[in-house]
Amino acid sequence: MSHVYVLVEHEAEQLSPVTGELITAARALGTVSAVVVAKDAATAASFDAELGNLGAAQVVQATAADYEQRIVTPEVDALHALAANNPAPIVLAATPTNNEIAGRLAARLGSGALVNVDGINADGSAHHTIFGGSYETSSTATGSVVYTLRPGSVVAEPQPVTAAPAPFELPASTAKDVTVTSFTPAEKTARPELTSAKVVVAGGRGVGDKFADVVEPLADALGAAVGATRDAVDEGFYDPAFQIGQTGATVSPNLYIGLGISGAIQHTSGMQTSETIVVVNQDQDEPFFQIADLGVVGDLHEIAPALAKELEARKGAGN
Repeated sequence: MSHVYVLVEHEAEQLSPVTGELITAARALGTVSAVVVAKDAATAASFDAELGNLGAAQVVQATAADYEQRIVTPEVDALHALAANNPAPIVLAATPTNNEIAGRLAARLGSGALVNVDGINADGSAHHTIFGGSYETSSTATGSVVYTLRPGSVVAEPQPVTAAPAPFELPASTAKDVTVTSFTPAEKTARPELTSAKVVVAGGRGVGDKFADVVEPLADALGAAVGATRDAVDEGFYDPAFQIGQTGATVSPNLYIGLGISGAIQHTSGMQTSETIVVVNQDQDEPFFQIADLGVVGDLHEIAPALAKELEARKGAGN
């Protein structure tokens, strides 16, 4: 039976929700071997049951004692060793780091790489949405093809199996490895991760320099992630890590609320698959209203705080 490798996404000993999406997409290609790259055997083995519940028939526990002092190469080494000895397609999440891993891996294996895909077919072809969502294309490649799948493009559908563990010790680092001597972790909040959030509240240039004061309270009242347009980021209103669109993150939540966003294709290409889209803007002629399920014409600086206040009041009343 054919098989496929999936690089497991995890952080702080927690499995990322995107891993379920990767396993679901990869099943079209064969039996899934989930590859966990971690600093020690205990960490690598801690995900076995969860990965089995998601549908991984095997969990490769790839470990390196100096994992936290290396960048990119442990994942490349692990996947290269596996695919070189037992060729099979490889599926990763489409992130800046993983797209680099995909390029390095494809070069080592002499295989094709299909990046930022929206879906994977049983025949090995991949589906892409390009030019801001204006066109849909398919592509194929040869060898142990490396795919990077856009988070949120596939709905995770767990198919529980009993995952067989496969310990694997990674080779030691070499002079080609970049060594990390120190790092400052990104500040974490209680909000969900943007790319996997079920509710997203995003702001555009129209929110102005009161971005955090307007967008964050509404997001917190809804238990939502915060997003921003490129214009809002370029103006310095919010951190670039939360940018949504062609040059930012792709999201596909159940509910997307856009505040002060015009609806340029650069932004909508990153969120147009949202299930329900709510737009709040003073200008009813903005293109964002054309894809909205609900459009509210009015002053967002009045509407957003009032909505956040009402939601908090209902929480307090137990409704």
